[in-house]
Amino acid sequence: MANSANEISTSLRKLRRHGSIYEPLKLSVLHREDEPLWEKLDRFYNSVKLTILNYQSPTTGLFPVKTCATCKEAKVRDSLYCAASVWALAMAYRRIDDDMGRTHELEHSAIKCMRGILYCYMRQSDKVEQFKQDPSPSTCLHSVFNLQTGDEVHSNKDYNHLQIDAVCLFLLYLVEMICSGLQIIYNTDEVAFIQNLVFCVERAYRVPDFGMWERGSKYNNGSTELHSSSVGMAKAALEAINGFNLFGNQGCSWSVIFVDLDAHNRNRQTLCSLLPRESRSHNTDADLLPCISYPAFAVDDDALYSQTLDKVVRKLKGKYGFKRFLRDGYRTANEDKNRRYYKPAEIKDFDGIECEFPIFFIYMMIDGVFRGNSAQVKEYQQLLEGVMFQAFDGNVVIPKYYHVPADFVEAEQKNHGSQKRFPSNTGRDGMLFLWGQAMYIIAKLLVDGLISPKDIDPIHRYVPGQDQRNVSMRYSNQGPIENDVVIHVSLIAESQRLQVFLNTYGIQTQTPQQVEPIQIWPQQELVKAYRFLAVNSKLGLTGRPDRPVGCLGTCKTYRILGKTVVCYPIVFDLSDFYLSQDVMLLIDDIKNTLQFTKQCWKMQGRPLFLVLIREDNIKGSRFNPVLDMLASFKKGNIGGVKVHVDRLQTLISGAVVEQLDFLRVNEAEIPEFRSFEELELPKHSKVKRQSSTPNASDLEQQPEINVDEWLHKSTQEIRQKFNDCDCLASQAQLASVLIKKEGPQCLVKDENLRDELERIYRRAGSRKLWSVVRLAASLLSKLVDSLAPSITSVLVHGKQVTLGLFGHEEEVISNPLSPGVIKGIIYSKCCQEREAVLQQELVIHIGWIISNSPELFSGMLKIRVGWIVQAMKHELKIRAGDMPVQDIYQLSPSDVKQLLLDVLQSQHTSRSWLHRRQIDGSLNRTPLGFYDRVWQILERTRNGIMVAGVHLPQQPTLSDMTMYEMNFSLLVEDMLKNIVLPEYRQIIVELLMVVSIVLERNPELEFQETVDLDCLVKEAFNDFQRDHSKNEGAEKQVNMEAFYNTPALAKRGTSSYLTKAVMIQLLQGEVKLSKDDPCSVS
Repeated sequence: MANSANEISTSLRKLRRHGSIYEPLKLSVLHREDEPLWEKLDRFYNSVKLTILNYQSPTTGLFPVKTCATCKEAKVRDSLYCAASVWALAMAYRRIDDDMGRTHELEHSAIKCMRGILYCYMRQSDKVEQFKQDPSPSTCLHSVFNLQTGDEVHSNKDYNHLQIDAVCLFLLYLVEMICSGLQIIYNTDEVAFIQNLVFCVERAYRVPDFGMWERGSKYNNGSTELHSSSVGMAKAALEAINGFNLFGNQGCSWSVIFVDLDAHNRNRQTLCSLLPRESRSHNTDADLLPCISYPAFAVDDDALYSQTLDKVVRKLKGKYGFKRFLRDGYRTANEDKNRRYYKPAEIKDFDGIECEFPIFFIYMMIDGVFRGNSAQVKEYQQLLEGVMFQAFDGNVVIPKYYHVPADFVEAEQKNHGSQKRFPSNTGRDGMLFLWGQAMYIIAKLLVDGLISPKDIDPIHRYVPGQDQRNVSMRYSNQGPIENDVVIHVSLIAESQRLQVFLNTYGIQTQTPQQVEPIQIWPQQELVKAYRFLAVNSKLGLTGRPDRPVGCLGTCKTYRILGKTVVCYPIVFDLSDFYLSQDVMLLIDDIKNTLQFTKQCWKMQGRPLFLVLIREDNIKGSRFNPVLDMLASFKKGNIGGVKVHVDRLQTLISGAVVEQLDFLRVNEAEIPEFRSFEELELPKHSKVKRQSSTPNASDLEQQPEINVDEWLHKSTQEIRQKFNDCDCLASQAQLASVLIKKEGPQCLVKDENLRDELERIYRRAGSRKLWSVVRLAASLLSKLVDSLAPSITSVLVHGKQVTLGLFGHEEEVISNPLSPGVIKGIIYSKCCQEREAVLQQELVIHIGWIISNSPELFSGMLKIRVGWIVQAMKHELKIRAGDMPVQDIYQLSPSDVKQLLLDVLQSQHTSRSWLHRRQIDGSLNRTPLGFYDRVWQILERTRNGIMVAGVHLPQQPTLSDMTMYEMNFSLLVEDMLKNIVLPEYRQIIVELLMVVSIVLERNPELEFQETVDLDCLVKEAFNDFQRDHSKNEGAEKQVNMEAFYNTPALAKRGTSSYLTKAVMIQLLQGEVKLSKDDPCSVS
């Protein structure tokens, strides 16, 4: 063996050229075809020793960012990939008997690195605790540590440490390595810490970070973004670690990790809605490769995987590697190395000269091996061979990047791909790019057949499509397989007399006493139990934050302190907000929850859904809808979802059981849990169904007083009128006046006004006086449950939310906020009474709709809730015709939701053009490709575009952004935000489409002056008036209603007038003629 190695070394030395840093790699020199297995492994071992392990810190086990002697920094991500390559070689050595101790050495080198990262992380347990409560760049774990000591190197202020993908990668490799047999976690303190890391990662779907490249936004200005790569890594890590025993085969129940299924599902949904885009500013990014392929394999849908990969390859692949993203200034000749952040519009300087990174050729090779695509492996292997080098010691060197030298920049920017690129100084003076070296080792081990994909993926992160049904793990979310799950349903009656009453209608139920010893808990009690998960006083960790348990979590059965516990879903919780008083909305929520459970349930057992029936549900007119729903359950199908109704004791056997054994550790400190108790009622009493209560008439909802008359009267007079009045609507209006004058503590009827308002609120709810209910709720500053999660649902679908009155200043929400902050926004911006609570209703409905039917919001980048209210008012006006228009505030919550759906679903084709434009304008809906067309207009409009006093300049917009970037689309929406009339906004949208088409068909024309859209519409309208008065003899009208009501594409339609106005302005400027133009005279 020694002679063979000497021969190879001698032949390598003969290939050296004096004065050359690199030598082109000759693979044939490195190995023979008949080379024995142990010789191949020894060759890899020597390479790993020289290029990776020689640089591992003997104290922390971490690996340096740079391999020069002066570098004292270690990055978590780079160290993880180095550990992964060493572990991969250890897996290969397991295939031979006499490994001379190398398997042990390699495995424990990987363990040392993993424990080194754990050591660094655990020293920052205070940050983990802060991040759980307030995830922000100032509270996150660090991503860079001192190589030798594990100390902090840079403060959160001086470095962009918030990189969720790095923490997730650590969790993912931790599971993979432990599953392969390595022992990395030693005690319960470490288990508790890992569990707390999971709590942090569960919220990745709502935490903007700086991403893999540590720069956040593409503009490198210090701002964070929600990155697909980070969310995808979180999804993969949560799937891998859920139910995993950190002690491996030697573990017991208290070393198992718990994951919130609903949090995981939100990460999954967020990833699917973000892809194939990386973030708002990154249309695509090479950091998606580790997310959609090795090591995360985070995408279940093959079509979405292919779409994302195709976009990355199409836009970023080069001759020397992949660009990280378009207009990436990292290490380019034009980048100012002395500044941390870029100036506005500076990224234009990097267009076309982005560095190309060969490491992504390696990722594509590994992807090809996993997916059995030999052509892809061969293609990228050949590309890699052209850009990697051989160092003086004979080992392969993977350059970190290839750059365009300063002298070639101008020529390259004029003609992309025309200039030669040069490698970074990786390899000079022994400096190596360890991440690249590590990935190369893994790829070569796979390509050479020394390890199989299963060796480095023992938990089956990648499962081929044909095998997806055969994955047998405690938890798996593999595959887009059509889910035809049957949901097990148990009907629980609140009292025995309710059970007897329902039985007369053929509805079989059970009471809480009849299901004993099984206990029924509300989800809040489960939240209380989870507070004790991973509590560790030594590390200052308080355990799971108080986050609600979603419907997937409540569909499991729990073993808690020897008791069997089932939970009813959150939709059955009693709420102080008035939505719970509308039984039709409750029924709709039940159907939506069942549909959601059917779509998202991926576990091996059946979901167990408890339907809790309260006596209040069957009062008056509520009874028949509830009875119809219960009959649907009995038939086995509700809203298209298959259900099976049976006794709870029978259904338990097929349920998923979660053992909450962690409670036994601190059993003395555990509080008493309160189960749902049966109503104690007289044995012989009967359910008295109240007479049917129809929806209150409009007259009942109207106050008997004129509010304006009472605004200036004395407090005593108002108080006296309040005391004498029996009309709830009038009392609510008078209370509104009193609150403004005296505040909520003002005394009326010997009680303070707030208590009286609560009474009005409850009485109005029981009588279905919805206008009064909403007024009282607004005056009491009520806040609906799940408001913050609903807004987050909208945001993760790539939308923004604005709150505020139509026609007034709005607040834009672009990142998730806490309920308290949202409440402050709503009650400050929705100053009109009743609007604040109506907008809360709509946010809840929009959150559900966008999660289940996102196509209804296509073309709507900003969800302007106040404008949607206006669209709904328009719809009511259209429906009313010549009759009085129904007040939207008088509608029941379920009717409001149905009206919202009608507005979103309606095609409006049978309506007048005025009504169409009013609805579409109110929804802020735009046609397909609209924002791309505005970009094209801006390219030929040197002084920019103006509308309603807002100017969109050509520069620095075109320099700072790219065509398909979401941030540009949001900028266009900002330009349109000051338009007051919905129908006028829609005309402006039509005008921009016309301008785009005119410019597209006349490439020789461009605008010389600012394009004032208001002026163009005015010119078009004046022209329309002239034709209208000439043909019909009508006088000119200032009112544009006739113009708004004119079809767009008909003869003398709005488009013809808009086109004429556009052409007139275009022809006032210069016409750029080409040399061969037949009209030119030379």
